[in-house]
Amino acid sequence: MSDIVRLSRRRFLQNSAATAGTAALFSAVSASFAGGVFAQGTGPETTKAVLGFIALTDAAPLIVAKEKGYFAQHGMPDVEVVKQSSWGTTRDNLVLGSDGSGIDGAHILTPMPYLMSAGKITQNGQPLPMAILARLNLDGQGISIGKAYGALKVGLDASVLKESFAQKKAAGTPAKIAMTFPGGTHDLWIRYWLAAGGIDPDTDVETIVVPPPQMVANMKVGTMDAFCVGEPWNAQLVEQGIGTTALTTGELWAKHPEKSFAMRADWVEKNPKATVALLMAVQEAAQWADDMANKDELAEILGKRAWFNVKPADIGPRMKGTIDYGDGRVVEASPHFMKFWRDDASYPFKSHDAWFLTEDMRWGKLEATTDVKAMVDKVNREDLWREAAKALSVAAIPASTSRGPETFFDGKVFDPADPAAYLASLAITRIA
Repeated sequence: MSDIVRLSRRRFLQNSAATAGTAALFSAVSASFAGGVFAQGTGPETTKAVLGFIALTDAAPLIVAKEKGYFAQHGMPDVEVVKQSSWGTTRDNLVLGSDGSGIDGAHILTPMPYLMSAGKITQNGQPLPMAILARLNLDGQGISIGKAYGALKVGLDASVLKESFAQKKAAGTPAKIAMTFPGGTHDLWIRYWLAAGGIDPDTDVETIVVPPPQMVANMKVGTMDAFCVGEPWNAQLVEQGIGTTALTTGELWAKHPEKSFAMRADWVEKNPKATVALLMAVQEAAQWADDMANKDELAEILGKRAWFNVKPADIGPRMKGTIDYGDGRVVEASPHFMKFWRDDASYPFKSHDAWFLTEDMRWGKLEATTDVKAMVDKVNREDLWREAAKALSVAAIPASTSRGPETFFDGKVFDPADPAAYLASLAITRIA
């Protein structure tokens, strides 16, 4: 039986029982788990968690889990999913925790929990131990270019921008390249792309930080020349005629990891059963969001004022694989659409986290002596993902914590068993 069919049957049973109330429904669901995580008559240590999200399509599993009642169905009816204005705000609210009017967990850039755990991006270098519990998506980000560069037909090859950027630097007005957080996924994607084209992101251009929902407005007033961000903001840039999408990040690295669902480690330690309950809800939501039959409804949900306040038409097409680059290219059925469940999208492979840490070492965000394996083993809690998946009777659970060597668009290969060899193959790096 497929996961989707199993999910549909489970949803039917859950909906049929809804009138019996959340407590009775959770009891029924718990009792149905074959060797499940909760003993009969018991439940999570708490029914509440405060989770942050940024207005990006890859927050969908958390938003769907709230909107569709999956949190409630798994004994967590009091979960709040709260909009954050930036990744810096997300970090600060995680430091506060819900006891300090902050948040307990979040939709987050995958490297951030590591940088927080290491004290690299927290006030006074004070570490905040974090736990990555699930991946929220694969693919679905974009690198966009301002209208002024339209004649260059910018795509995968960033070298076509080298001369223009050199001229701007010589004139004392270096090109401004926007990303969403230093050392985060968008920073690493655009750095990889520029460096592969022979453009040093630290010396040839100026990188700036702009929150995702503000990207389009800033491009409109000329604040930046290019940016990397998730959807729906690349699509909105094209829709408003302000610029073009040079490439989707899946073109850099097919089926690449992106955002994660992470919690404060102390919350996880204090609430192990509640953690698994949250994961079960997020996994079910990811399956629902990944079903193509649900994409239009998903776009309607995300477009609501409470979530993104964006037209569903700016969200739906790219989720289905229709990419209008804004430069005359329109690709139907692109393989690089955002994935929430298929291709093991939800499982947090340790090998993927190792790449993010290696790239942060490359650009000086982490020391070159960082013990990548030790850090990943400490922060990545794929064991809890597996526990939740088994309780849901998920049919296909990855056998290994590694997806193996990964090949990028320029032929570079990252072998998680040998990060040093990968670093040695790169022409532009901050590692001596």
